[in-house]
Amino acid sequence: MTLTLTSVLVANRGEIAVRIFRSARALGLATVAVHSDADADALHVRRADAAVRLPGTAPADTYLRADLIVAAALAAGADAVHPGYGFLSENAGFARAVRDAGLTWIGPPPEAIEAMASKTRAKDLVRAAGVPLLDPVDPADVTSADLPLLLKAAAGGGGRGMRVVRDLDRLKEELEAARAEARSAFGDDEVFAEPYIERARHVEVQVLADTHGTVWALGTRDCSLQRRHQKVIEEAPAPGLPEPLRERLHQAAVAAARAVSYEGAGTVEFLVTADGRPYFLEMNTRLQVEHPVTEAVFGLDLVTLQLRIAEGAALAPQPPAPAGHAVEARLYAEDPARDWRPQTGVLHTLAVPGEVRVDTGFEDGDGVGVHYDPMLAKVVAHAPTRAEAVRSLAHALAGARIHGLTTNRDLLVRSLRHPDFTAGRLDTGFYERHLAALTEPAPDAERAASLAALAAALSDAAPTPDAPLATRLGGWRNLRSQPQVRRYAVGGAEYEVGYHPARSGPPEPVDHPGVRVLAVAPGLVTLEVDGVRRVFHVKHKSNKGGVGPAEVYVDGALGAHTLTRLPRFADPEDRTAPGSLLAPMPGTVVRVAEGLAAGCAVTAGQPLLWLEAMKMEHRIVAPASGTLTALHAAIGHQVEFGALLAVVQEETPA
Repeated sequence: MTLTLTSVLVANRGEIAVRIFRSARALGLATVAVHSDADADALHVRRADAAVRLPGTAPADTYLRADLIVAAALAAGADAVHPGYGFLSENAGFARAVRDAGLTWIGPPPEAIEAMASKTRAKDLVRAAGVPLLDPVDPADVTSADLPLLLKAAAGGGGRGMRVVRDLDRLKEELEAARAEARSAFGDDEVFAEPYIERARHVEVQVLADTHGTVWALGTRDCSLQRRHQKVIEEAPAPGLPEPLRERLHQAAVAAARAVSYEGAGTVEFLVTADGRPYFLEMNTRLQVEHPVTEAVFGLDLVTLQLRIAEGAALAPQPPAPAGHAVEARLYAEDPARDWRPQTGVLHTLAVPGEVRVDTGFEDGDGVGVHYDPMLAKVVAHAPTRAEAVRSLAHALAGARIHGLTTNRDLLVRSLRHPDFTAGRLDTGFYERHLAALTEPAPDAERAASLAALAAALSDAAPTPDAPLATRLGGWRNLRSQPQVRRYAVGGAEYEVGYHPARSGPPEPVDHPGVRVLAVAPGLVTLEVDGVRRVFHVKHKSNKGGVGPAEVYVDGALGAHTLTRLPRFADPEDRTAPGSLLAPMPGTVVRVAEGLAAGCAVTAGQPLLWLEAMKMEHRIVAPASGTLTALHAAIGHQVEFGALLAVVQEETPA
């Protein structure tokens, strides 16, 4: 049956909604967005032809409300619904509700979603199709010989409800935590266990199927670099796979798709051991976050093909031939050095240079809130060879200007340039082994920060048409012994910068041996550092209303720095009572340790509370052994950054 669609509603938000709109618009389709109250001014709303409000901010009240989304599609006159990824994209009930409302579902049949929705049932299904599997382990019968063990939510995805157990004594605690997280995220607390394979690779196959019986296997992707079981860097094709193994993965993926009469885009995921044995993990019955690397290699638009398949179009008997290599990095608003802590605030600038693809749900000036995933953008490089694609992506990220939030950008650049990655030695334990080294300060970090502070001070004093040099320098006087001084905080350290103004020509820096000022202009400072010409781009950002210290962003070949301009004389230091546990980010209290109350004895490192922010749970632990003297948090409480959660009075040594 052939359809002609006219308007598509995207039941999603952010980057993927914007990306789907782009393909829909190219096909001449009108676009409809849905949005929570927190997303009222989001980019995907601004890019749509029409938008419908979903009252509330929590996903359970908005993007997970199938009834509201179907009603929104009907109210806006859409005749099709694309679910994107996440939220309701793998919900068979939602797919049926869309179809029952007379709308076209841009995805696989509900029966296929249902068959693959539970990882335990999916494995039974693909086993019959001859797909290789890991043998399950009954958590009730686990012995030390079964360790390490991986606990997984049966209805899970995106790393939620997953735990690695290496200590038998922690099995019960980790099972409870996995079930609680699965129940919170998916409404289903079923958890299963399987052997955890050390040094394994995460390899997946993109499949695309039409309604006429054709199934394409569109190559492999390697997604081994992960944090908290969520992917960080992906590439296509998966490097270093022998051709027989690659072909076996393709055949297994097609068999899995045919086993459930699949239609549309989907991904079959495998674990590949160090000696080349593949095992089925799961089938994601939707578009994947990392689909752009496959698009780049095959020269396809998968969203366009999804829409055409939904209209009844047939695929060619064989897919196009692949060409080159593509690598994608996920840019997150998070601090990898602090347990991947998510960041919120205003994204003042997001600019990535070079011939790369940038998929994002943000523009300069947009706010990044606490309610949703912290991914800012996906950056993709495509080149004839893997080495060129990796180098191109690292160079583009290193030169990106990202202002307003701490991100994982430096980690991405260092990962792409790490010898193991460049050599294709990939496995899911990459960050477990290398994170400390990848996040430690560079050897020349202190001098680079000092030069950034100098550039900020010089740019701040640069003359402008409406502010002559003498005014900008803060009262120039012909006293060479009295330099101008400014103070900045950079990465927890303070730098005092001095320079001598000049009647003509550039200022002369104080206490910067080997540094000569070549040119100064608002936003641009050129220095000669040990005989090498260096250019620094400087952007000053005052806080709203002029309240609080101003921030300065300095970008250059020596790195990117965020500086806070300080008063010339330091303010008295704010003090917090010893033992105070403060919220490390805005979020919701989702769990409190059983029986925890004021007066309880606690031990150092004991988990006390769990905060949920940006789709991740964060443990708040006791800073020392002692007595809990105050507890200010309860399940369901929304807390702001820095809010006092509890106080632990450290025990006095005998």
